[in-house]
Amino acid sequence: MTKTRVTVFDTTLRDGEQAPGFSMDAGEKVRLARQRDALGVDGSEAGCPIASVGDASAVRDVAAAVRRPVIAALARARAEDLHCAWDALRGAARPRLHVFLATSDIHLQHKLRMDRPACLALAVDSVALARTLCDDVEFSAEDASRTDPAFLEEVAEAAVEAGASTVNLPDTVGYATPDEIRAMVHGVRKRVGAAAAISTHCHDDLGLAVANSLAAIDAGAAQVECTINGIGERAGNAALEEIVMALRVRGDHLCADTGIDARGLYAASRLLSDIVRIAVPPNKAIVGDNAFAHEAGVHQDGMLKHRATYEILDPAAVGAPGSRLVIGKHSGVRGIDARCRALGYRLRPDELRGVYSRLIDLADRLKTLDDERLATVIADVCQRTEVSSCS
Repeated sequence: MTKTRVTVFDTTLRDGEQAPGFSMDAGEKVRLARQRDALGVDGSEAGCPIASVGDASAVRDVAAAVRRPVIAALARARAEDLHCAWDALRGAARPRLHVFLATSDIHLQHKLRMDRPACLALAVDSVALARTLCDDVEFSAEDASRTDPAFLEEVAEAAVEAGASTVNLPDTVGYATPDEIRAMVHGVRKRVGAAAAISTHCHDDLGLAVANSLAAIDAGAAQVECTINGIGERAGNAALEEIVMALRVRGDHLCADTGIDARGLYAASRLLSDIVRIAVPPNKAIVGDNAFAHEAGVHQDGMLKHRATYEILDPAAVGAPGSRLVIGKHSGVRGIDARCRALGYRLRPDELRGVYSRLIDLADRLKTLDDERLATVIADVCQRTEVSSCS
C-alpha cells in the first residue's frame, strides 16, 4: 500500500502557548524547538511577533537556533503585523510567513465589521505583501469550518493566486464533524488544484480534533497542524502524538504517515510538561501515565498471556517506560503474583491467597498500592503463615 507523506507543522510554541498557564520565555521556546527538531517535525510555528517584544525575541532566537525545519511566524492580515513578523523571522534558514484572516460571516460581521468583498480584497493584499517579504507564505482562513463553502473556496483560490503556497483550513472553534471537514478539504483542493498544499488545523472543543485531522488527511490535506499534548486555546488542539500514532498503528486503514521519530514522543511530552509545570493527565492517550497501565484482573491476566490482548502498541514505540500491572482493588491473583515475582518473591499458594486478600482490603481504602506497601504485606502474611504452620 502506497502511503502519502504528511507534513507535520507543530504549533506548540504559538497556539499551544496561548492556552492559559502555558506561556514560555524565549529560552524555553528554544529548548522545545530543538527537541521538536530532533523529533522530526517538518515545521515549527515559533510565535506571533506583533503580540509582544518577548514573542518577537523568541521567534528571532528560535529562527537562529533551529535550522532544519521550516520556522514560521504568525501575523494578522495587516501590514504592521507582517513587517514585524518578517523582522523577527528574517534570520531563519527556512522562514515562513503565516498570515491569517477570518472568513466566516459570524467573524466578519461581529469581529471584523467587514463584508465578504472587503475580506477577499484584504486576503489578496496581505498575501501579496507577505510574498514580497518571504518566498514561503501560508494563508489561514480563520473559522474556515463555519465559512460558506463557496466563499471559502473563492478566498483560497485568490490567496493562492496572490502567492500563498499553503492554504490552511482551521476548525477554529472545534465545531465541525469529520464528514464536514472531509467535504471542506475536498472542495478547496478541487478549487486550487496542485497550486498549493492544503493544511488542517483542528481544535478540540467537542473532542473531535484528532478525528477531524485524520478526516482532513484522508481527504487529501498535505499538512497537519498540531501540538504536543494537544495544548492550545480553550480545550486545545489536535495532539501531535495521537495523530502520529493513529497513522502508524492503523496504517492498514489510514494511507498516510509522517516523518516523526515516534520513539521521542514520550520525552517530548514530558519536556513540555516540565517547562510549563503542568502535569500530563494520566489518562492522556499515548503519553499519559495510565496509557500502558493495567489494574483490572481480567486485563492483567490477558497481558500476562499475550500483550496484544490489551495493548495495541508497544510502549517502546513512543519511548514510554513500559507496561505496568498496577495493584489495586480490581487486581486479580495472577496480576498480584506477577508483581510479587517481579520483586523477587515466590509465594506458596496459601501465601499468595493471604497476600491477595490483604491487598484487596487495603486497596479499597488506599486506591493503589506501591511496591513498598506490597513488600510489607508479603512479609507480614508470610510471617503469620509460618507461625500458623508451626503451631
